[in-house]
Amino acid sequence: MDLNIADKTALITGADSGIGWETARLLLAEGATVFLTDVDEDSLAEAAARLSPKTRVHHAAADITSVDEVAALHAAVQEAVGDIDILVQSAGVTGAQGLFHEITDEGWTKTIETDLIGPVRLIREFLPELRSGGWGRLVLLASEDAVQPYDDELPYCAAKAGILALAKGLSRSYAREGLLVNAVSPAFIHTPMTDAMMQKRSAELGVSFDAAIESFLDEQRPYMELGRRGEPQEVAAVIAFLCSDLASFVNGSNYRVDSGSVATI
Repeated sequence: MDLNIADKTALITGADSGIGWETARLLLAEGATVFLTDVDEDSLAEAAARLSPKTRVHHAAADITSVDEVAALHAAVQEAVGDIDILVQSAGVTGAQGLFHEITDEGWTKTIETDLIGPVRLIREFLPELRSGGWGRLVLLASEDAVQPYDDELPYCAAKAGILALAKGLSRSYAREGLLVNAVSPAFIHTPMTDAMMQKRSAELGVSFDAAIESFLDEQRPYMELGRRGEPQEVAAVIAFLCSDLASFVNGSNYRVDSGSVATI
């Protein structure tokens, strides 16, 4: 399928693995140029090396919670590829976990700083060029937790609810300039983040990794009708569509990629 983005340039955060990396792979296959960023330089370089063609892959490490590092990232992007047309904000952490009375101010602050304020800083930095070209795409990664919060990870849920509000608000501000803004909300995808969650669950319950996944699905995600974790490429396919000309009338939407995990329509 031709997404008509062969002349476009995309910046993808959280791109050293999982959904971000798969999104880069798909956009490259459609002819786009991609610039990858994440916090760890070594894993980022290794991730970039696994993509091809190399001539359209660039990367630089950055922590999106740092104003200075976001500015430095912008300078690196400008030097390598110039203005971007597409921004996919995939970086994030699970953050502080536990029941509400167990989570400190520090836990709340660190989670929201990464999962909400970081994206705000990133978007603010790159917004002028996304607005100026007459054609732009901004895709923000939210979560099922944004609309169906769970009591053991409320900072993450609150941050992701903020991402949905941010996406909707931005979509109203800039669509007439050609910048379309949408969100994608995955649920329990096969990524390093959920691997870590399931390893912790496995240790706590004294069961195998696979048994931890099975019990989690049964007990915590009963509406995931397919009975498995999603794969990163299944989310990336939706992101790639939203980055394309095929999505030219899609703005301010939230696409759930969750196997039915959210209990309402």
